Amino acid sequence: MEKTLSKPRIEEWTELRGLAFLAIVLQHTIGEYIYRADIQLPDSVMLGIIYHLTRFGTPTYAFLSAALLFYNYKSRPAAENVRWLGKRFGDIYVPFMVWAVIYWVVSRSWSDIPLTAPGWWQSLLREMIIPVSGYHLWFVVMIFQFYILFPLLGRVWNRIKAFFLKGDGTGNAVRTGIMLGVVGAAYALLMHWSYYDMSAWQSGLAGPLQFLLQHRTYIFVMYFFYFLLGAVCASMIRSWREFAQQTLPWNAVVFLFLFTMMGYTLLRQSGDVMNLNISTYLKPSTFLLIVSQMLLLYGLLLRPHPEAAPGRFRRMLAWMGKYSFGAYLCHALLLYGVAYFTRSLPLQNLHLAAAGVSFVIVACAALGLSRLLSLLPGGHWIVGASGRPRRKEASSGVK
Repeated sequence: MEKTLSKPRIEEWTELRGLAFLAIVLQHTIGEYIYRADIQLPDSVMLGIIYHLTRFGTPTYAFLSAALLFYNYKSRPAAENVRWLGKRFGDIYVPFMVWAVIYWVVSRSWSDIPLTAPGWWQSLLREMIIPVSGYHLWFVVMIFQFYILFPLLGRVWNRIKAFFLKGDGTGNAVRTGIMLGVVGAAYALLMHWSYYDMSAWQSGLAGPLQFLLQHRTYIFVMYFFYFLLGAVCASMIRSWREFAQQTLPWNAVVFLFLFTMMGYTLLRQSGDVMNLNISTYLKPSTFLLIVSQMLLLYGLLLRPHPEAAPGRFRRMLAWMGKYSFGAYLCHALLLYGVAYFTRSLPLQNLHLAAAGVSFVIVACAALGLSRLLSLLPGGHWIVGASGRPRRKEASSGVK
C-alpha cells in the first residue's frame, strides 16, 4: 500500500479494514462447519444466514486498496514507477509466496503426498499463479494485477477527474453519481454473465480464453467497480463521508431488504444442505448487497462525527486493520489447526456454537501471530509492512 507523509491519515479506512478481516475469518469459519455431515438443519440455516453478513469482506479490501493508492497518487517517471512496483512486490507478493509455499507443504503433508513426488516443482510453480492449497490466497494474485496496472490507471483516473470533478460541489456529485450509476449497471450485467452464462461459454472455448473464464475469480477486472468506488472515495473524501452519513437510514433499509432476499434465495435453492456458492461474489444480487453493506458500515464508523476522537472499539478495529494483511495470510492455516481437533468431535447440535468459538480463536491467534512476526528481523517479508505512523487527520486537510 502507498505510504506518504504528505497527506493526513483517513482513520476510518484502517478501521474498516479491521472489520473486513473479521468478516473474512468468519466467512471461512462458517465454510468449515456448514458442510459437515453431522450438522443439524437449524445450525446449517443459521450459519447460512450469518454467511451473508461476511460478503463485504474481500471486496472491501479491494475498495480500500484502491482508495489508498488513489489518495496518495502522484505522477512519476517510468523509472520511479518501477521502483514503486518493486516495493509493492516486496510488501505484498513476497509474503504471498512465502505463505503459498507453507500451505503447499502443509497440504501435501496432510494428503500423504511426498514433497518431491513427480511434478512437484510444476505444482509449486502453479501455486505462485493459481493458488489452490491456500484457498484464500487468490485475492493477493488478483489485487497485485491492480498494482501492476496502477501507474496507467492513475493517469486514466486523472483524466476522468478532470471532467467529473470540476466546477461546484453539487455538479461534481451529480456527474459522479451518474457515472457510478452507469458503470454500476454495466458491472451488474458483467456479474449476470459471470454467474449465469460464463460457465457455458468456457465449454465452447479453448486456450487462453477458456483459461481466463475458468479462473475469472482471479482476474481484477471482475472486481473493477470496487476499485472505482475506492478512487471516488479517495478523490472526494468529504463528499463521500457526507453521502455515507446522510444515506445511513435509507441504506439500512436497503441492506435489510437485500439481506432478507439473499437469505431466502439461499434457503429456497439449497434444500437440506446449504450451498454457499449460491451467494458467490460474482453475482448481481451479492454485488448489490456488498455495496449497500460497505456504505452502511462506512457511515456507522463515522458516528457521531468523523473528526471525533475514536472510542475503544474503533481503536481496536484500527489495531486489527494495521496487522490484518499478515493475519489474512496465516488465518486459514490456524483454521486448519482448529478443524483438526473439531472434526473428530461429536458436535451434534453445537455446530453454530463451535463455529463462533473457532472464529474468535482463529481471529485472535492470526492477529497475534501477525503482530509477533512483524517484530522479527525481516518480518515484513512474511506478513508485509505494518505501516509507518503518519500525522493524524486535520479538519482542514481533507477536501
